[in-house]
Amino acid sequence: MGTGTSVGVPVVGCDCAVCTSDDERNQRTRSGVLVRAPQGEFVIDTGPELRLQLLRSRASLVHAAIFTHSHADHVAGLDDLRIFGFRLESDIPLYCEENVEEAIRRMFSYAFLDRDRLAHRFAAPRFAFRRIVPGESFELLGLSVLPVRLVHGRLPILGFRIGDVAFCTDVSSIPAESRELLQNLDTLILGALRYKPHPTHLHVEAAVRVARQLAARRTFLTHMAHDLDFQSLSRELPDGIEPAWDGLEIDVRL
Repeated sequence: MGTGTSVGVPVVGCDCAVCTSDDERNQRTRSGVLVRAPQGEFVIDTGPELRLQLLRSRASLVHAAIFTHSHADHVAGLDDLRIFGFRLESDIPLYCEENVEEAIRRMFSYAFLDRDRLAHRFAAPRFAFRRIVPGESFELLGLSVLPVRLVHGRLPILGFRIGDVAFCTDVSSIPAESRELLQNLDTLILGALRYKPHPTHLHVEAAVRVARQLAARRTFLTHMAHDLDFQSLSRELPDGIEPAWDGLEIDVRL
C-alpha cells in the first residue's frame, strides 16, 4: 500500500524534482502492505495514511495486523482499524513482539482502558495482542506467516515471509540465520532508502548486493526517500530488481 520513507514523498515544503514530479509512482505514502488471504484480509504495519491506503486498495474487512517494529511511520495509523472491530464484533488481533506491544500500549493507551470507563462502546478500538517469535511460523486467515529477524540500525525488527514472497523493510542488515529463511523466493520486497549510505537503512547499492545474495527471481525496492526518482532508478537497476510503487499487487504462491 505504501512505499515511502518516514516523512513520505512528496516531502512537505520540498520543491525537488521528485517531490514536484507528475509521475504518480513518485508519490509514496508510508510503508504498509494489505494481504488478501484465503479467509480474509490483514495488514502488515499501520502507517499514518492507513485509512486512505485501505480505501485506495478497495479493502473490505481487515481482520488482523502484524507489525515489523514500533516506529511511528509503521504504527501511527492503528486507530484506523477501529471500524473493523465494530463490524466483526470482536477484538482485532495484533501480532507483534513484546517490545512492540509495550510501545503500542504507551502510544495508544486509551485503547486499553477498562471498557467500563469509556463514554460509549465506540470510543476506543478493540485489540488483542498475539506474541510472535522470529523463525516460528504462525497461521493467519489460511496463510502460514514466517517472522524473520532483521536489524534496523541497532534495533531488532521483523520481516515476514508468506509462501514465496518476503517483505523486509527498514532493514540495515540480515543475520546469517535469517538469510537461510529467505532462500528460494519468487519475490523479495526490500528496503532501500536512498543512494548514500545510511546508519539504519540499506542504500541502493547495498540493497542490490543483498538482493543478489538472496537470489530471488525478482526484487522490488521499497521505503524510498525523495532522493530516488522512479524512472531514473528503474533504468539504473540491474535486471530482476526494480523500484516498487504505491498500489503494486503481487501474487503469492503457497
